[in-house]
Amino acid sequence: MINVYVEKSGGRIRSFSMDGHADFAEHGQDIVCAGASAVSFGSVNAIMSLTGIEPDIEQSADGGYFSCVFPDGLPEETDSKVQLLLNGMVISLQTIERDYRDFIKITFKK
Repeated sequence: MINVYVEKSGGRIRSFSMDGHADFAEHGQDIVCAGASAVSFGSVNAIMSLTGIEPDIEQSADGGYFSCVFPDGLPEETDSKVQLLLNGMVISLQTIERDYRDFIKITFKK
Protein backbone atom coordinates (compact mmCIF):
# COMPACT_ATOMS: atom_id res chain seq x y z
CA MET A 1 0.00 0.00 0.00
CA ILE A 2 1.09 3.56 -0.70
CA ASN A 3 0.80 5.72 2.41
CA VAL A 4 0.61 9.46 1.83
CA TYR A 5 1.11 11.75 4.83
CA VAL A 6 0.17 15.42 4.47
CA GLU A 7 1.31 17.73 7.28
CA LYS A 8 -0.70 20.90 7.77
CA SER A 9 0.06 23.80 10.07
CA GLY A 10 -2.33 26.73 10.40
CA GLY A 11 -4.31 25.52 7.38
CA ARG A 12 -1.13 25.50 5.27
CA ILE A 13 0.38 22.34 3.78
CA ARG A 14 3.91 22.33 5.15
CA SER A 15 5.09 18.95 3.87
CA PHE A 16 4.06 15.62 2.47
CA SER A 17 5.62 12.20 2.20
CA MET A 18 4.79 8.95 0.46
CA ASP A 19 6.04 5.48 1.26
CA GLY A 20 5.35 1.92 0.23
CA HIS A 21 4.25 0.32 -3.00
CA ALA A 22 0.70 -0.06 -4.26
CA ASP A 23 1.13 -3.69 -5.40
CA PHE A 24 -1.91 -3.23 -7.62
CA ALA A 25 -0.13 -4.94 -10.52
CA GLU A 26 3.33 -6.07 -11.60
CA HIS A 27 6.17 -3.54 -11.58
CA GLY A 28 5.82 -1.42 -14.71
CA GLN A 29 2.09 -2.20 -14.98
CA ASP A 30 0.91 -0.65 -11.71
CA ILE A 31 -1.47 2.19 -12.58
CA VAL A 32 -1.98 3.20 -8.93
CA CYS A 33 1.74 3.65 -8.40
CA ALA A 34 2.14 5.43 -11.74
CA GLY A 35 -0.75 7.77 -11.02
CA ALA A 36 0.38 8.67 -7.50
CA SER A 37 3.95 9.19 -8.69
CA ALA A 38 2.92 11.34 -11.65
CA VAL A 39 0.67 13.52 -9.50
CA SER A 40 3.22 14.06 -6.72
CA PHE A 41 6.33 14.53 -8.87
CA GLY A 42 4.42 16.67 -11.37
CA SER A 43 3.13 18.92 -8.59
CA VAL A 44 6.57 19.39 -7.07
CA ASN A 45 8.08 20.07 -10.51
CA ALA A 46 5.34 22.64 -11.19
CA ILE A 47 5.98 24.35 -7.85
CA MET A 48 9.70 24.55 -8.53
CA SER A 49 9.25 25.78 -12.10
CA LEU A 50 6.45 28.28 -11.48
CA THR A 51 7.58 29.74 -8.14
CA GLY A 52 11.34 29.19 -8.01
CA ILE A 53 10.93 27.51 -4.62
CA GLU A 54 13.38 24.69 -3.86
CA PRO A 55 11.73 22.38 -1.33
CA ASP A 56 13.75 19.96 0.79
CA ILE A 57 13.34 16.65 -1.06
CA GLU A 58 14.30 13.14 0.04
CA GLN A 59 13.70 9.99 -1.96
CA SER A 60 14.82 6.39 -1.92
CA ALA A 61 16.56 4.75 -4.85
CA ASP A 62 13.90 2.03 -5.12
CA GLY A 63 11.03 4.51 -5.43
CA GLY A 64 9.43 3.43 -2.15
CA TYR A 65 9.88 6.76 -0.36
CA PHE A 66 9.41 10.43 -1.34
CA SER A 67 9.34 13.37 1.05
CA CYS A 68 9.00 17.07 0.36
CA VAL A 69 9.16 19.92 2.91
CA PHE A 70 8.33 23.48 1.88
CA PRO A 71 10.00 26.49 3.48
CA ASP A 72 8.19 28.74 5.95
CA GLY A 73 8.12 32.50 5.60
CA LEU A 74 7.48 32.70 1.86
CA PRO A 75 6.07 35.93 0.45
CA GLU A 76 2.26 35.77 0.54
CA GLU A 77 1.83 35.67 -3.26
CA THR A 78 4.39 32.88 -3.66
CA ASP A 79 2.97 30.87 -0.76
CA SER A 80 -0.52 31.22 -2.23
CA LYS A 81 0.70 29.68 -5.51
CA VAL A 82 2.51 26.87 -3.67
CA GLN A 83 -0.58 26.10 -1.60
CA LEU A 84 -2.86 26.11 -4.66
CA LEU A 85 -0.63 23.58 -6.41
CA LEU A 86 -0.31 21.41 -3.28
CA ASN A 87 -4.06 21.42 -2.71
CA GLY A 88 -4.54 20.40 -6.35
CA MET A 89 -2.10 17.53 -5.75
CA VAL A 90 -4.05 16.40 -2.67
CA ILE A 91 -7.35 16.47 -4.57
CA SER A 92 -5.84 14.37 -7.37
CA LEU A 93 -4.44 11.86 -4.85
CA GLN A 94 -7.82 11.72 -3.09
CA THR A 95 -9.43 10.86 -6.43
CA ILE A 96 -7.02 7.94 -6.82
CA GLU A 97 -7.69 6.93 -3.20
CA ARG A 98 -11.45 6.99 -3.75
CA ASP A 99 -11.20 4.48 -6.60
CA TYR A 100 -8.29 2.37 -5.27
CA ARG A 101 -8.65 2.58 -1.47
CA ASP A 102 -7.09 -0.86 -0.97
CA PHE A 103 -3.85 0.40 -2.54
CA ILE A 104 -3.40 4.03 -1.38
CA LYS A 105 -4.23 5.81 1.87
CA ILE A 106 -3.93 9.52 2.65
CA THR A 107 -3.46 10.67 6.25
CA PHE A 108 -3.48 14.30 7.38
CA LYS A 109 -1.20 15.24 10.26
CA LYS A 110 -1.15 18.45 12.29
